[in-house]
Amino acid sequence: MGSPLRRILIADDHEAMRQGVRSFIETRPGWSVIAEASDGHQALQLALQTRPDIAIIDYSLPLLNGLELTRALKRDIPNIEILIYTMHDREDILIEVLRAGARGYVLKSDTGPHLLAAVEALAVRKPYFSGAVSETLLDHFLETSAASSNATTLTPREREIVQLIAEGKINKEIAHILELSVKTIETHRAAAMHKLNLKTTAELVRYAVRNNIVQP
Repeated sequence: MGSPLRRILIADDHEAMRQGVRSFIETRPGWSVIAEASDGHQALQLALQTRPDIAIIDYSLPLLNGLELTRALKRDIPNIEILIYTMHDREDILIEVLRAGARGYVLKSDTGPHLLAAVEALAVRKPYFSGAVSETLLDHFLETSAASSNATTLTPREREIVQLIAEGKINKEIAHILELSVKTIETHRAAAMHKLNLKTTAELVRYAVRNNIVQP
């Protein structure tokens, strides 16, 4: 099976929450928090630089949410284990992040030992789910072919831009964040709105909320 996984990245937009998670992690000999991020874009960049074994990420991250971050991490670092540590207990969110590649899901309302148990499980490449997030739901997910949603018609870049638009960013700001030209942002934005048959920014924001790209 190999050595247990020990190098950990934490991504949460609340500093106090990151500190709390770090304090739990550092109670275990050999576990090391090698990076902390306050938004999804920063988390992805740090992950590519540090190559952590495990990422503990909140779902409601700015710039790149937990779902899109999970997809990007599994695409770029296939062997990484991902634990979603969040306040959201909605089944649709759970199913989406599991489909994206997360294998752990713990609610922030759960006690600290659940967080440690989840990291221990992922460290030996075993799944872990607490509370209402049960093994039964995972089995159901694995056995059931989920119907594709409209969101899957967008490319990863288009979904990323839709999130930033829904978070109130203008094209120039998005271009700066993603290190692309304004013209490229406009092209992706137009393509996304055409695919989704949307005419206004307000419609795009409503779409992002309905499809869990951003939280209301």
